[in-house]
This record gives sequence, structure tokens and C-alpha cells, in this order.
Amino acid sequence: MEKIKILVVGCGNMGTSHARAYHKLPGFEIAGLVSRKPQSRERLSDELGGLPKFGDFKKALATTKPDAVAISTYPDTHAAYVRESLMAGAHVFVEKPIALTVEEAEELVELAKTKKKKLVVGYILRVHPAWTKFVETAQTLGKPLVMRMNLNQQSSEEQWYTHKQLMQSMSPIVDCGVHYVDIMCLMTGAQPVSVSAIGARLTEEIDA
Repeated sequence: MEKIKILVVGCGNMGTSHARAYHKLPGFEIAGLVSRKPQSRERLSDELGGLPKFGDFKKALATTKPDAVAISTYPDTHAAYVRESLMAGAHVFVEKPIALTVEEAEELVELAKTKKKKLVVGYILRVHPAWTKFVETAQTLGKPLVMRMNLNQQSSEEQWYTHKQLMQSMSPIVDCGVHYVDIMCLMTGAQPVSVSAIGARLTEEIDA
């Protein structure tokens, strides 16, 4: 079987998980690792046997000429990386969201169709066995259903640094909340008429 040569972009929590999986799957060959942090790409490269490392995405794309690109970076970089990957003739896996606006997301979907390339969005709760069972059970409860989501994620030390970086890129209401609104839609079989949310800023270390 011919292997899919894949470029892994982002060496944080999600990028590391994807790289480890590609490393184990017989149908894939990792063409390189891309991360702005030298220590992240060095650590992961060493763990996986000395893979090519890059600090610049465009250079990595041009050098490795991958069949596919896996993007696990901060959300505000997704659209540009997806666009450049598709233009380079690669299939794309990207962690959600595809882009920060609906209009830009639709443009990228059209670009993928034009280039005849696959564009896959990582959306774990749709396929996670525990959540699949949760939705199945919820659908037996009858109607009407009233749901309220309260998201309170603890964060400290290294995690706090990562979460601060993420919040500069996208609101946690969108980044995390989208999962649970989607689950509510699956439970009810309904399309939302509107979605509203309130966020509370509990520290001066993040922007309003």
C-alpha cells in the first residue's frame, strides 16, 4: 500500500496526539513537523525517531510537498493554513474551526471542491463512543427537552499559558461551546433558531 505523506502542523496537545497516531498507522508517513516553538518540535521529533522539523509553515509545505496536511494550531491561523495547503495540492485535516467566519469557511469548502481535495474537520464528540451513547440515551427521554450549559474549566501553570494563548485567538464560548450546542442539536434532532451566551472575565490577564 502506498503511504500518505503527511505534514503535521502544530506540536501542542492535539498536534502531538495526531502525530503519534500517524506514526503508528501503516498507511501514513510523517513528512515533517511544524511548530513556532523550537522545544515543541524538537521534543516530538525526538520521540518519533528524528523527523524533519520546521519553524515556518510555508517553507515546510514547499520542502516536503505532502499528500496531506494535518493542522492543529490556534484557530486564527486555520483559514490561511487550509488555503495554502489546498493551493499546494494537499488534502487537509484541520481541527475545528475551519475559519473564524462562516464566509471564509464557505470559501475554503468551495476551494477544496475546485481542487478536488478532501477537507476534513476534527470534531471529536461526533464520533466519541461515550458521547455517541449519551446522545442515543438522550433521544429516548421524550420531548420537550430543556437544556442549559454551564462551562467552567479549571486552568493553572502550563495549562493557563496555553489557555491564555487560545483565548487571544478565539472566545472559549465558541471554541468549547460549539461542541455542546451540537450535542443538544443531535439529542433533539432540531436546528437552532438562535444561540446566545454570556462570558465572565475573572482575571485581568486576558482581554475583555
